[in-house]
Amino acid sequence: MSVYQMFKYVVVWLTGLAMDALHIYVGLIVWLAVAMVFKRRLGSWLPWAAVLAAACAGEALDFFDDLRTLGYWDWRASVHDIWNTLFWPTAFTILARSGILGRLLDGPRSADREVTAEPRETREG
Repeated sequence: MSVYQMFKYVVVWLTGLAMDALHIYVGLIVWLAVAMVFKRRLGSWLPWAAVLAAACAGEALDFFDDLRTLGYWDWRASVHDIWNTLFWPTAFTILARSGILGRLLDGPRSADREVTAEPRETREG
């Protein structure tokens, strides 16, 4: 077993999460971290491309481990892992690019709310 595989199993053991869940978390963490570090909007393709690159790099390491331990590449597992890693960053990137994510995060617009500078007067009588 490679150092990379041992590292993955240690992370699974420490977190108590399934490997599929870790792929989802890693995808979201990379997506958000790249957007913050490079000061990009969530709809930018750079954070999404960084997740794709990270997923492919991880699967390249798995590819070599598969060849060494199994004698063949378990490509279905790699497709499954890439799917898990990219699903939410892809969905959120599309929502951000369409403007839907911004509307969801902003809440109701100020024009939709009743805002007054003075308190309402009450009528008696």
